Amino acid sequence: MIEAQPTAAGARIVSLDVLRGFALLGILLLNIVGMGMLSTAYYNPFGGGAGAAVSQLDLRVWMLNELFAEGAMRALFSMLFGAGVVLFAETRSAQLHYRRTFWLLCFGLFDGYVLLWVGDILVVYAIAGALLYQARNAPVKNLLLGAAGILTLLMLVKFTAVWSLGEAKSEYEQLAATAETAGTVLTAEQETSVAGWLDFKAGGILDEQKQAQELADRGSSYIGVLSWAATYFTEAILVGVPTFMLWDALAMMLLGMALFKLGVLQGLQSRGFYAKLACAGFAVGLSINAWELWRSAANDYDLVTTFAFIQPTYDLGRTAMALGYIGLLIWWCKGSSFKGVLQRLAAVGRMALTNYLMHSLIALLIFTGAGFGLVGTLDRWMLYPIVLLIWLFQLWFSPWWLARHAQGPLEALWRRLTYQT
Repeated sequence: MIEAQPTAAGARIVSLDVLRGFALLGILLLNIVGMGMLSTAYYNPFGGGAGAAVSQLDLRVWMLNELFAEGAMRALFSMLFGAGVVLFAETRSAQLHYRRTFWLLCFGLFDGYVLLWVGDILVVYAIAGALLYQARNAPVKNLLLGAAGILTLLMLVKFTAVWSLGEAKSEYEQLAATAETAGTVLTAEQETSVAGWLDFKAGGILDEQKQAQELADRGSSYIGVLSWAATYFTEAILVGVPTFMLWDALAMMLLGMALFKLGVLQGLQSRGFYAKLACAGFAVGLSINAWELWRSAANDYDLVTTFAFIQPTYDLGRTAMALGYIGLLIWWCKGSSFKGVLQRLAAVGRMALTNYLMHSLIALLIFTGAGFGLVGTLDRWMLYPIVLLIWLFQLWFSPWWLARHAQGPLEALWRRLTYQT
């Protein structure tokens, strides 16, 4: 059995490390798409290009990700970050917390502007972590209510967005059909009336010219990629973070703080509890995710239905899946089988910052013009042998490093910067 609770002040909580390692590896299942394909391929199963064909294998790979991983890995990672805020604040001052958060922000900016990963999550976590410090001593009830309130608000906003886009899309199709029959084009007034759909479509389905331009930029020299990435990343920070990503993270972090205070994440509940949590989480999560996939297929994979982030049920499904994974992994921790795999996952989790930024560095070398320039040249399914190789390397490298050092290299640097030692 691998015990999942601390035995002394400052001791590692193994269950947290295992969960973090699992989430870290799982996040690559999604991030690899944004790293190796067009930026729009993340939420477009057809690769983000207008009129693009897709093989049945690629479509099945997209479906499997949507069913088991999309949103769930990020939710799990965010819950653990929230738990980490409570754990760190138990024995450290506010000054140390904010200094630690500031350096996390710097790591995130380095990831986006130097390693050129425009989907970096560390900036969001740093901002959310700074805000969450004030909630560290909040009762569990308030934390759960806060998480539920944000999730409810997100659901309402997404329902409104999907409804509005659907209406605008229907209006556009009617206007376009009428114009085609008459041999004319849409007037400026008509285009204004359906601007919401046209803007959304332009952001999710790139025409041939935009595809070629993005691939040329990302496949060029480091400076060329830097120019593209800096523009994209800056827009994500200024628009995506305040309107969506921050609230997405805050809800999960508040839930993670509550689960930590309840002793769930530390493995302090019975093994039967975690079995029930896994069954309930997967039953709800897989049902919601499967329904979303069915709805997408029924609508011929229209962008409004394949864009996972805006689905009203998205947060329910991913939260349930994350809880399912928590139940499954801690149930496993409290058992006695495959302890070696758990120990390797825990090592990956202890070096989460190093391993996360390693993903960006590897992608920089494989996909951008600063390395082999393979961006846009591989089908979706071809990305996953690369993912497997990265997993195997990090599952080997992390315990190897920790057998020789107390911390991962970037974890040690983060600690020195935080404590100024």
